Formats: sequence, C-alpha cells, structure tokens
Amino acid sequence: MNFAHKNSIVRKIWSSADTILFIFGGAAAEFSLNKAVDWLYFTGKLPADPIGRLFSTVVYAQQIIFSDEKTALAAIDKITAIHQSVEQSRGMKIPDWAYRDVLFMLIHYSISAFELLERKLTDVEKEEIFDVFNSVGERMGLKDLPRNHIDWLDVREQHLKENLLKSALTDDLYQQYRKHLGLFRYLILREGQKLVVPFRARNLLSMSRFSVLKPFLLLYKFTQKINCDKFLKQALLPPEYAKRILALDRMIIDYY
Repeated sequence: MNFAHKNSIVRKIWSSADTILFIFGGAAAEFSLNKAVDWLYFTGKLPADPIGRLFSTVVYAQQIIFSDEKTALAAIDKITAIHQSVEQSRGMKIPDWAYRDVLFMLIHYSISAFELLERKLTDVEKEEIFDVFNSVGERMGLKDLPRNHIDWLDVREQHLKENLLKSALTDDLYQQYRKHLGLFRYLILREGQKLVVPFRARNLLSMSRFSVLKPFLLLYKFTQKINCDKFLKQALLPPEYAKRILALDRMIIDYY
C-alpha cells in the first residue's frame, strides 16, 4: 500500500522539478518570516547552506510521497527523531504551532505552485493534498490539526496573522540567499516568490504584487513542451545545483 496512491495529484505535483522550485521558493520566503525561525538557526545549517537544505528537504518529501506506507512512516519517524534531537540539544521544545506552520506551507505551496504552472485544482484534489500532508502531521503526533481543507483555510489564515514577523533573522536569511545564489538568481527568486506567497508574507517582505516573471510563464511552459526547459533551469541555478535539480524529474521514474 502506497502512502499516496499511485494516481494521486500529490505525486503529480511533486514529480516536477519546476513545481518543486516554486514550492521551495515560496517556503524560503515564509520560513524567513516565521516567529520560530530561530530554530532553523540553532544548528547553523540553514544559513550556512540554504540551497543544500532545500535538497535535503526534497529528498525527505519524496521518500514520503512516493514510497509505500511502511517506508514513508519510517521517513516521518526519522524526521521526528531529528527534531527531538535538536530539542534535546537546545533544552526546549519546538512549539507545536511551528510544526503545523511547516505542514501548512507544504499544503499551500503544493497548491499555489501547481496552479501557477499547470491549471486550477478541483476541490477534490485540494482535499487530497490536504489529506496526504495532514497524515504526515498525525504521524508526527501534532495536535489541533484541521479536519479538512475547508477548515484548513481558516486555520492557515489565522497562523499567517499570528506567526509571521519580519525580524533581523529575516534580513540575514535573505542575505544568505543572495550570497549563495548570486545577484541575478536572487532577483529571480524574489520575483518567483511574489507569484506564490500569500498576501501577508508579501506585505511583510515589502513585495509588490506584480512580478516580472509572469509574462515569461507562457514562454516557459512552451519550452517545457519542446523539451528546452532544462536550459532555463541551468541558467537560473548555481552550477553545483543545476544537475541535481534536473535529476529531480528523472528521479521520479524509479518510484513508478
């Protein structure tokens, strides 16, 4: 039995390197604003290598989404154990709402990135996305999870109001993004974030609603059809990561 069934919309979303780039572009913005971002700084791994952390997170997400239930649950338990180890090192607990925030990001950006690049999702598909990631939260033992996608919309909005704050760590993390990506790729990241982050995050980060990338999306979709999109990925990613992000598309073949 698979954790997410073989024809799941979640598998379709997470089988595209393009969609994953927008998911983590958006998450990169929201992570920087989260009131619990100090936990990501505690080990020093995120500011030291923010792009590398993206790939490690992708590996865990794909292990869960594309694996059988037993393997997926083992991956979730490993994630839980890693966080518990960090809690022991710091001598305090990560707030439960911080775990929920990360879970909610995966739901939100899975939906917003796919709808940006592909098409509008149906209510049934959105419910399926919610169910898959909510199952991850249940396995992690999180409390006060919403019951369905409709309930999640209200809870998500409340979390955005209560748990986002621009701080010195926000500015520092964006400096790290710029350092590791270079100015051109950093500007592309910022423009891409405008297309998927919710209004409150855009507002706190002083982002306008208009993105210069929007007119190029049609061109980008066309390059996918003629199999030239890999050249765009190579142009927009640091050389050491270009091959790895291109491999995300091919990696999925092993799961099917």
